[in-house]
Amino acid sequence: MSGFILGEKGTFSQKFDEKGQRLPVTEILTSSCYLIDVKTKEKDGYFACLLGFKQVKNTKKPVLGKLVKAGVKTPLHFLKEIRLDDFENDISLIKDEKGDKVLGVEVKSLNLKLKIGQQINPRLMFKTGEKIMVSGVSKGKGFAGVVKRHNFSGGPRTHGQSDRERAPGSIGQNTTPGRVFKGKRMAGRMGGKRVTIKNLKVMDVGDDYLLVAGLVPGAKGGLLEVINNPN
Repeated sequence: MSGFILGEKGTFSQKFDEKGQRLPVTEILTSSCYLIDVKTKEKDGYFACLLGFKQVKNTKKPVLGKLVKAGVKTPLHFLKEIRLDDFENDISLIKDEKGDKVLGVEVKSLNLKLKIGQQINPRLMFKTGEKIMVSGVSKGKGFAGVVKRHNFSGGPRTHGQSDRERAPGSIGQNTTPGRVFKGKRMAGRMGGKRVTIKNLKVMDVGDDYLLVAGLVPGAKGGLLEVINNPN
């Protein structure tokens, strides 16, 4: 299976599976997701689909130009490429009669033809029970110390060390190498990075939403990329 779509993180709740087990589920809202363009290896050096998502009142002119070219009249906020190099055997290009212009893509396993400018329905892309992976930007937590950022235990309170409880301790080296190695776990900015969660089970699919078992990265309303696990 080779489904892909953009969505935003919705509410977090619970749902019971077929065995009666209670599972935490996250809602992913997928309304107003369109196929805007297709990147090919011959022209661009890689295979990807450019998707547009989230209807807004006003949109930036560079984004608007892409939408007009694709024939999408709905003003959209996000444009995001989803790389499909792992699905080349299942996804093929739809071209015009001359074979010069790319009109869309065909997903063979889903028996689905998706034209540029067409809205993507999650019901056509995903099935209940299959496994997907979700990517997004995790919540930014600002500048954090080593206890919060790396789970350090801190120093002892005894012998007058009142200011050592959450300190990282010594980071020095000997004369050789005489420096701190790159990647040393220290205080710094925490969160705000791209995170991918794999093997999330699809619990339910609607015309404009997905319900997945478990947690997904980011804050409520954050942009998410949803794609099937590569075989």
